[in-house]
Amino acid sequence: MDPRREWFENDYYAALGVSPDASDKDITKAYRKLARKHHPDSSAGDEERFKRISAAYDVIGDTDKRAAYDEARRLGPAGFGPQMGGFASGPGGFSIRIEDLGDLGGIFGSFFGDGRGRPGRGGPMPTRGHDLETRMNISFREAVEGAVTEVGVRDPSGGGMRMVKVRIPAGVDDGGRIRLAGKGSPGSGGGPNGDLFVLVGVAPDADFGRDGRNLTISVPVTYPEAVFGADVKVLDFDGNTVTLRIPPGTPSGKTFRVRGRGITTRRGTGDLLVRVEVVVPTKPSAAEREAIEALRDVTDFEGGTSRRQREADPEPATFADTAGAKQ
Repeated sequence: MDPRREWFENDYYAALGVSPDASDKDITKAYRKLARKHHPDSSAGDEERFKRISAAYDVIGDTDKRAAYDEARRLGPAGFGPQMGGFASGPGGFSIRIEDLGDLGGIFGSFFGDGRGRPGRGGPMPTRGHDLETRMNISFREAVEGAVTEVGVRDPSGGGMRMVKVRIPAGVDDGGRIRLAGKGSPGSGGGPNGDLFVLVGVAPDADFGRDGRNLTISVPVTYPEAVFGADVKVLDFDGNTVTLRIPPGTPSGKTFRVRGRGITTRRGTGDLLVRVEVVVPTKPSAAEREAIEALRDVTDFEGGTSRRQREADPEPATFADTAGAKQ
């Protein structure tokens, strides 16, 4: 479908359940919630609904596209006429010159063209501008949830610093590369601008790690909880409580998967991987020491050998004896 007509025929705000004056943060939050609920891999998945949600977020989740979408909806479905340097829906539609739209004219032009598709006759040969590259650092949360921020860009060909808005997609990796079309050096002779490539550095989080779209976290449990089993409360990345059932006999380092609590991207939603770490008391109390000593006396395992092995060989070889035997 022609993108300009699709804009007129679809209410992207309604698709995400937000109002037209919703903030960028609210739009991202609504998208994440709906995408997680309707993703085809979830129990209540709806692939068509998921596609509509993603299409809506692709437009109103981008600052520039959202501005163009809002203006297009305000002007109405008749479109813009090519006969006046704009664009149109067909015979009988009214026309508007792109230059009459002010700053939004540049936005519309970048999406739909100027209606002519070529520079004026007799002008200089159009030359595309150079691509530029810059770096920016973001927080772990911004990488997980996505964000809209700004980065400073200095064109090596001259000119001062300019600020460019960057939409960070949810789930961007450390070292990821974001392409901003048309945000590089300006073209000449009517040629297009170059692109801007933003290299992203992601700061580590104090509690969570990442494994692709999965989030990882370590949770401490006591020795009795590992031995007898327990229900352990875990906070996911959004601060919601998840009850994790630890079965009896769980070893330290065992990883459990909580589905659907990872990072939501357009490709799907990851899981939360919870690694259980058995806590060893460093300064046991008198009561703890007594209980641990009693456990030691009845435990059929010590220092890498069972009690049966120790009774059969009460004087095992030392490290030095073993080393000597190899020579």
